[in-house]
Amino acid sequence: MKKKAVIFDMDGLMIDSERIVSECYIKLFAEIGKTMSLDFYKKLLGRPVGVVSKMLEDEYGDDFDWMAISERVRDMLDEVFRHEGVPLKPGLIDLLTYLKGEKYKTVIATSSYRKRVDTILRQSRLGGYFDGSVCGDEVVVGKPNPEIFLKACQKAECEPSEAYVLEDSEMGIETASAAGIDCIVVPDMKYPEDEYAKKACHIADSLYDVMEMIKNE
Repeated sequence: MKKKAVIFDMDGLMIDSERIVSECYIKLFAEIGKTMSLDFYKKLLGRPVGVVSKMLEDEYGDDFDWMAISERVRDMLDEVFRHEGVPLKPGLIDLLTYLKGEKYKTVIATSSYRKRVDTILRQSRLGGYFDGSVCGDEVVVGKPNPEIFLKACQKAECEPSEAYVLEDSEMGIETASAAGIDCIVVPDMKYPEDEYAKKACHIADSLYDVMEMIKNE
């Protein structure tokens, strides 16, 4: 059955931001005499703010002001985007152009908050490619609860079985599986472990690969 919609995660899938963010966190933690390993950072990927908060408190203690660090990271990332532009993943524009030409509905579903998403879409000039978006502050329960992807299907006016989800993280795969939506994975900083990889319908090398897969469905 030909799909009707494609749901996009944002960070790590559309935008090559995760490496920049990881470098910022590692640098800022070192400045306050703490260590954040790249492996620990990878465990935070794709998770909602509340879950990230709990993981950081468990790792560094209840008195650790991680929100202050996170705000500084956001400021550093915003500065990079302002001066260097939003770094888009290779193949993104080609894929979006193809999908719009073939009349697929396209919706963003991201744990990031609305204000940040709107700013990035404006800076990157991507807004016109999408039929809508669902953000982390617009759902009651974040990933891996399927609410965000099910709301994205509503915006796309399709059933879960009529959509693809494009994700880069294990948490995204788990969320798509819970929603009953076929997930195409484009790994970013971490290749999914077997227990997650088997829940994906395809693991792609790039967004160009995603386009070829959809063309041949």
